[in-house]
Amino acid sequence: MTAMAGSSRTLYQGSKDGWLPKFLSTVNQNGAPTGAMWTDFGFNLFLLALAADAQGYYFVLAVSNVGYLTFNFLNLNAGWIHRLDSAHLPRPWRAPTALLALNTLLAFVNALFLGAGAKVWGYSSALWAGLGFAALILPVFAFRHYVQDGGKFPEQAVKELGLEEGDAGKRRAGALPYFALFGGAAIVLWANWFFELPA
Repeated sequence: MTAMAGSSRTLYQGSKDGWLPKFLSTVNQNGAPTGAMWTDFGFNLFLLALAADAQGYYFVLAVSNVGYLTFNFLNLNAGWIHRLDSAHLPRPWRAPTALLALNTLLAFVNALFLGAGAKVWGYSSALWAGLGFAALILPVFAFRHYVQDGGKFPEQAVKELGLEEGDAGKRRAGALPYFALFGGAAIVLWANWFFELPA
């Protein structure tokens, strides 16, 4: 129940920020995010059906682990990207640069663990299934951003970034985020190829 409460709140905020479909930001008279809660409930029922036996359970666990570590890699790298692109924004606490550097290093260590450990559950295809499952968010975002919002982010989300409508802001990070993505992908693929379970 606690996990569903936290994840439905994440779905709600993603909808408010223009990343996920609008129905996820529906709330009841008490302010509870009912659209996100029902979606979360339905999705968890689907996962429970997949995990009806031990083999299915471990497969769901392996795939969700790939998704978690993928998100962790992106999130840890988002810190330095945000520092470069949005340095002008006021914040209640500014992380020390050394901490951001350590986080970035740990993101790539996690990428190594992701590639090396994806087979631990006994599924040689767990990495690919997990990455494919994580990639399902791309059409969901495209639907929200281009179909529901006409290619614009919600006004409140733009204001929170200190930007004007239609202005994406100056991208000081340049191509560095792409190098980080390609570097992380290379580490994952190499580790998945290199590390084998004992026969």
